[in-house]
Amino acid sequence: MAANLMAKTAYLSTFIFRLDRIRIPIWIMSLTFFTLVVPTAFKDLYSSQQERDAMAQTMANPAMTAMTGPADLSNYTIGVMTAHQMLLMTAAVVGLMSILLVTRHTRAAEEDGRLEMLRSLPTGRLSYLNAVLLVVTSTCVGIALINGIGLFALGIESIDLEGSLLYGTALGATGLFFAGVTAIFAQLSDSSRGTIGYSMAVLLLSYLFRAITDVSNEALSWISPLAWVTKAEVYDTNNWWPVIIMIAASIVLYAAANYLNAIRDLDRGFLPSKPGKKHASRFLQSPIGLALRLQRTGIISWAIGMYVLGASYGSVLGDLESFFSESEAMKQLLQPAEGVTLIEQFIPMLMIVISLLATVPPVMSMNKLRGEEKKERIFHLLSRTVSRTKLLGSYFIISIVNGFVMISLAALGLWSAGNAVVEGGLSFEMIFGAALSYYPAMLVMISIAVFLMGYLPKLASMIWLYVFYSFIVLYLGGLFQFSDWIGNISPYGHVPQTPIEDFSFMPLLLLCMIAFVLTVAGFIGFNKRDIET
Repeated sequence: MAANLMAKTAYLSTFIFRLDRIRIPIWIMSLTFFTLVVPTAFKDLYSSQQERDAMAQTMANPAMTAMTGPADLSNYTIGVMTAHQMLLMTAAVVGLMSILLVTRHTRAAEEDGRLEMLRSLPTGRLSYLNAVLLVVTSTCVGIALINGIGLFALGIESIDLEGSLLYGTALGATGLFFAGVTAIFAQLSDSSRGTIGYSMAVLLLSYLFRAITDVSNEALSWISPLAWVTKAEVYDTNNWWPVIIMIAASIVLYAAANYLNAIRDLDRGFLPSKPGKKHASRFLQSPIGLALRLQRTGIISWAIGMYVLGASYGSVLGDLESFFSESEAMKQLLQPAEGVTLIEQFIPMLMIVISLLATVPPVMSMNKLRGEEKKERIFHLLSRTVSRTKLLGSYFIISIVNGFVMISLAALGLWSAGNAVVEGGLSFEMIFGAALSYYPAMLVMISIAVFLMGYLPKLASMIWLYVFYSFIVLYLGGLFQFSDWIGNISPYGHVPQTPIEDFSFMPLLLLCMIAFVLTVAGFIGFNKRDIET
């Protein structure tokens, strides 16, 4: 009986690998790149123990502990520094990867009808779920081995073999854990949006609970799975038990997901769904109302996240002067300028990160139209009295408003938290001026998404490579000393670095003009091309 439930699991795993033959290698290569490039940069930037001790002093405050977790700051080697500043964040990204992959091949496949077709073939009831988990598990094992061996191969003295393998295993174990969490929510929820929402909520709450308890009561932080990653104390004591606990918890989650999958009906979830209204409002009967309703949960979640992100950065500004004044290494990351405070020098670097993260939700909103097109849903709208211009315009309006709201909330969080901890307060106009100066660059990104939607819809997701490129060359440009022209390829590279540079309208006006031209061209292309699937 058990064999029948698992029939053709290996065959389906091969099928899933084939579907994700590009997606999975990109995830692995991206994660590995960040893992290996940072300790190499740290070795050059912090070549002496004195400089590393200065960085340890920078990290020795509750705000930084909340962001990156605890570490042995008295033994701040290159290895400890790498694990302290990179492991938790990278583990969270691995968790995100597992959430997206498992949702794509479980609840999303069920919504699209693919799972029903596969169930009609001689496959077991539990085969597809376990095939998905097998693929994700193999991906996590690959990440663990490649990152672990890659770190050791760097040949850095404090990055030994055991610590490197533990580093990689911690990443892989995090992926396994959140794959199990997502597999369970794929059974509980009746939609892919719900599955991603609940799983992301667990990931976010795990991080926030760990952040609070690491500062207030470290014993309670054991409740958070992400705290298990930091408690491994990689390259210090190399404690394997937290990672073993995470792997054991993953096995339990896998088993629970299989049980729930075995007793539920196809296209159904265990969590009750509320019935919709009998009559839709007039706003919902419009294309923009429908698009906004479909994206409501994601927009609200991102809005909260951006405010918290800004507040997190703002909370560290109070100790900035005392922590960075004696660190020559950190001063190298900040643009030198006369007549401005260290906080004002730090603001542009924060704004680059904030603006690029704030670009993600509006671009997602714009690309949502491509997702609806692939699922053949926009045919129903275009068959009514809805023009293509009105349909594309609805998503475009949501995107540009979304972007403005996201970067504004991040700036508000940065100002409100920073104003409370910085002696003398922060200038509201300075913070919002620095943040909103990146809005034209964000409009260029949205307009590129519109252009791709009009002419190259199958390449719409390529916009993320441009966003990723912008992050690398601008955030890490000072660290790796890239040439100016490399940064200027990104629209964000043309934004005046206020308040350390004089504000200029001309580059922002040019960015707005470029965004306008690309948007108009995208609308023309969308009206002329065939609707694709």
